[in-house]
Amino acid sequence: MSPSSRLVSLDVFRGLTIAGMVLVNNPGTWSSIYWPLEHAEWSGWTPTDLIFPFFLFIVGVSITLAFARRVEEGAVPRALYLKVVKRAAIIFGLGLFLNLFPRFDFATVRIPGVLQRIAACYLVASLIFLTTKVRTQLLIALALLIGYCLLMTHVAAPGSVVGDLSKEGSLASYVDRWWLGPHIWKQGKVYDPEGLLSTFPAVATTLFGVLTGHWLRSERTRWDKVTGMFVAGAICVFLGWAWHPFFPINKALWTSSYVLFTAGLALELLALCYWLIDIEGYRRWAWPFEVFGVNALALFVGTGLMVKLMALIKIPQADGTQLSSQPWIFRHLFLSWATPINASLAYAISFILLWLFLMWLLYRKQIIIKV
Repeated sequence: MSPSSRLVSLDVFRGLTIAGMVLVNNPGTWSSIYWPLEHAEWSGWTPTDLIFPFFLFIVGVSITLAFARRVEEGAVPRALYLKVVKRAAIIFGLGLFLNLFPRFDFATVRIPGVLQRIAACYLVASLIFLTTKVRTQLLIALALLIGYCLLMTHVAAPGSVVGDLSKEGSLASYVDRWWLGPHIWKQGKVYDPEGLLSTFPAVATTLFGVLTGHWLRSERTRWDKVTGMFVAGAICVFLGWAWHPFFPINKALWTSSYVLFTAGLALELLALCYWLIDIEGYRRWAWPFEVFGVNALALFVGTGLMVKLMALIKIPQADGTQLSSQPWIFRHLFLSWATPINASLAYAISFILLWLFLMWLLYRKQIIIKV
């Protein structure tokens, strides 16, 4: 499939999202970062906290666009179910490989991760899509949000009190410690941001994308579609914000208010891209994000491997010590002429531009790496 035959606005939205993910994951130094490029400490949100739910929302839209015609033709072939399971397994395996590389310490490797959650949400949302109607998909999404809220606010973890949503005391954190043990996120220690319980509302995020895909495939006019997405997005943002005082917006716990709030903003941004690109035809500004969007998985895995490989390359110093190549490049090529926080941002932007060139090489040859 050539890039021109795809829904370009969705590719651009995906490209914006994955570019944001790579940008925030690769600063020059973690000690000097502008606040929009950091996650909220716990409850609340920053622009960085929008990236992951946006990506899951896009996964949901893509599920509908990819499978709807097969479902409409009648009975879903067994091969399609196998394809979904195989794709989810490969994505999960890639995420686990990134966690293992380069030491392959199976005893303490972190099992969850970004790609692992994407794989789980893709698998569950795809199976729901293939076996249910639109109304049922909406009801499942709402049931996941309400059920998760009731579980988190009415069931106490052992040693905690009912309604405790702290890092240490929440039910989701307790489940993470119980089932992951030494395989938990080392920086979190007492919780995992891609843990087990919080994956259920993350499926709801994906299902909201599935429902948006149905809307985009409908027979309505383009103006009706973009208007509908803007209105639905505003309603979701309002409902998420209204829920916040009772079940706070929190990425690590992937709270129900967070799902509605971020799904609403995803709808708004997709509607904006759809209006600019598919209705008005303004595409020039978007080509870098289209380049990223058509090969988002390759970009994520490639950048992750590059960071780990750079850590393995040691450069001798004048005092006899060795320094990994990434901090050496940051210190000599960026910190030498800018303040730490600006040098850190400049490094991240340069990293993105390098990968834009690499992804453009694939794009110009119409090579799309899929699993």
